[in-house]
Amino acid sequence: MAKDVILSGMQPTGKLHLGNLEGALKNWVSLQNDYQMYCCIVDWHSLTSDYAHTGDLKERIFEMAMDYLASGLNPEKCAIFVQSQIKEHAELHLLFSMLVPVPRLARVPSFKEKRKELGLDSYGFLGYPVLQAADILIYKAKYVPVGQDQLPHIELTREIARKFNSFYGDVFPEPEAKLTKFPVIPGIDGRKMSKSYNNDITIAESPEETTVKIMKMYTDPKKIYKGDPGHPEECPVYLLHQIYTLDYEKIYPVCHSGELGCVECKKILAKNLNKALELIRAKRKELEENPEIVKSALESGAKKAQKKAKETMKDVRKAIGLCGAS
Repeated sequence: MAKDVILSGMQPTGKLHLGNLEGALKNWVSLQNDYQMYCCIVDWHSLTSDYAHTGDLKERIFEMAMDYLASGLNPEKCAIFVQSQIKEHAELHLLFSMLVPVPRLARVPSFKEKRKELGLDSYGFLGYPVLQAADILIYKAKYVPVGQDQLPHIELTREIARKFNSFYGDVFPEPEAKLTKFPVIPGIDGRKMSKSYNNDITIAESPEETTVKIMKMYTDPKKIYKGDPGHPEECPVYLLHQIYTLDYEKIYPVCHSGELGCVECKKILAKNLNKALELIRAKRKELEENPEIVKSALESGAKKAQKKAKETMKDVRKAIGLCGAS
């Protein structure tokens, strides 16, 4: 029995951080055994908002691919590939763009928010969700693992699939969001971990670098001295303890009573976090020393993706009646 298809992707920001690991990668690793997975590095998407800074794009793609593999994605179980290597994504995006009214795209929440925040107003940025729909439907994906904020994009993808099918016949499934509660991982300044905030801890960092960053982390603003009672539920360090410290429940009472100071609390977290990342970092070091493993994984993933994409576009061209359809 054929497995259901899942499509997931990330923009190539380079070395991934703890937020990426806990928010997406661990979930993908757990899904790869039960689904036919396509894990895409969406470099075209990155150009919609960062088109002027591509000098290190290839390096960022390679760093991300290493983190994919080091975190446990298996190229024998899932296709790991770069979006721009599969030109069918662009072709399907073009065809879908004929079906979507501009006012519909202008209502997408992420467009309105980022247009105001970043001042972006290009066609490519407006059409970002249409390209995302092409990414998903080119593989006829049944599920897309996303957080709540991505639901409007999945709904638009479903609308595009319905509209295409109503014109040309049943070619595409209507994909479903596989809602995942992505944990919000705090950065060292207490805000959501993000490279744009320069507050991230990357998977690739050494234990020493990680410890230095943990020791700089913001803690409970109400706890000034060691003996002061703490408020663990308000402390970013305690949130990370809940992920990386097996017996984190023991931290709560001694922090709350003031017995445990913030410096010692951070040292405990740094030790446990480094322990949790040991295997991933060892695998990543092996990949750094053997880059051909990464290149081979991307090549084999692209072949798998290309095969499926060509099959889908053959169906699409035939349904529309385009030249070259057989």
